[in-house]
Amino acid sequence: MTSLASTIAADIQPDKNSSIPAKLGCALALAALADWLLYGERIGLSLTLFAFAIACASVLFNQASLDLRRTGIGAAVLVAGLVPAVEELNTLSFLVLVASLTIALLLTTNPETAELADRARALRNFVLFGPFRLVPEALQIFNMSAFTRGIALWLLPVTLGTVFVALFAAANPVIEQWMSLLNPKVIFEYVSVRRVLFWITMLALVWPFIHVRWRRKTMVTATGADGPVPPPLSPPVSAEFLGPSTILRSLTLFNLLFAAQSILDGIYLWGHVALPDNMTYAAYAHRGAYPLIVTALLAAAFVLVAMRPGGPAEKSQVIRLLVYLWVGQNVLLVASSILRLDLYVGIYMLTYWRIAAFIWMGLVALGLILIVARIALNRSNQWLVCANLIALTIALYSASLVNFDAFIADYNLKHSSEMGGNGVKIDANYLLTLGPQALPAIDKVIALRGGDYCLAGRRDRLVEGQRQDLTWRAWGFRSWRLQRRLDAQAKSPPSTSPAG
Repeated sequence: MTSLASTIAADIQPDKNSSIPAKLGCALALAALADWLLYGERIGLSLTLFAFAIACASVLFNQASLDLRRTGIGAAVLVAGLVPAVEELNTLSFLVLVASLTIALLLTTNPETAELADRARALRNFVLFGPFRLVPEALQIFNMSAFTRGIALWLLPVTLGTVFVALFAAANPVIEQWMSLLNPKVIFEYVSVRRVLFWITMLALVWPFIHVRWRRKTMVTATGADGPVPPPLSPPVSAEFLGPSTILRSLTLFNLLFAAQSILDGIYLWGHVALPDNMTYAAYAHRGAYPLIVTALLAAAFVLVAMRPGGPAEKSQVIRLLVYLWVGQNVLLVASSILRLDLYVGIYMLTYWRIAAFIWMGLVALGLILIVARIALNRSNQWLVCANLIALTIALYSASLVNFDAFIADYNLKHSSEMGGNGVKIDANYLLTLGPQALPAIDKVIALRGGDYCLAGRRDRLVEGQRQDLTWRAWGFRSWRLQRRLDAQAKSPPSTSPAG
């Protein structure tokens, strides 16, 4: 399998008609536009305007590869993709917008892809490798000197290390306090870690649209095979960017950073040591769960790239040990995230999103373990994808058989302060949104509150909806079981039947 570094290197071709510094300036201008349109704001039409700005910048810097017919087709595809986002920005319209933008770029700037498979492969490479091209291609403005190679060797470890530290600071108030001590207050008035990460992300995303490079197939012939062999060339900076030396530096730094986070979690989360002032365990738990999952996903992506089958890093025993250690720390990180979320749910109750978070965290932990298995067993990435798809299928199929409405309602009632639990007061309004399956729990709430007539009236409307579910067209085994339970409850003594 071709390595990521080779793929990136194959994408880079000398371009005499455009200037890398000018393209970097345009990318910075687009990042500034994204900051003004998107950062900290409610997003709607602003995303459409930003996508249109990216398209205009792409046309400006890639005029040499354009012709009228392909440009017209690409413009039509882009306009069609912008329409749903203008109508209403949601998850689906966002995906349509992104797909139309990338497809329009492919149709406009890559005339060599005529077959569907070639186009799909080109789009796949663009999406997977495009965001990683900014740094190695931007380094072309420097001379290939030892200084530049030193930057290339440390750029990835320092950049990803900064991202991990920022995520740890978002998840851990102690690390956040340390970070605040290391930075001048004046700078933090204008620059935040989140904004810096936002700018880095925007630069990485817009760069492939400005500095367009589609990978082309090269034919190797036997002509000149008997001629003189040229001397070996030193590896380019892009090869050093993800070479064994860079990966070794990265894994060493990342293991140290993750060890610090794991030690702090062991002290505060597992050891129950007193937290900093104005910080409760519930807030600490809720604050850290999701950033740590993002951290684990980034770590998994890095391991997959660094330990690609057949790559030079995969043959190093030292790198393998560091990878195993780092993945183990990530599994511990996911376990801490699950504990954080469990502590938070124990106080602020269960919801559908929090159940989904538990399932997602479990799949992330399993995915990390499968990555170690792939490396240890020398399996392919296809094996890894299939194993994860099997786990996802089992999880989704199992979830389809679970009565989450009743489970959430019963859990929230059992752990509420009204039932002697550690949680907050039961939210009857939320129980009503769960539908008829929450009726047994709602009946207990009405009994606890001595007959809440307003809640009883809304409960009767749910009962009516439940009866409608028993018509043969809407019949379901779960609804039938609930109706039997309600019928049995109706025949019980009045003291145990809070609603008539």
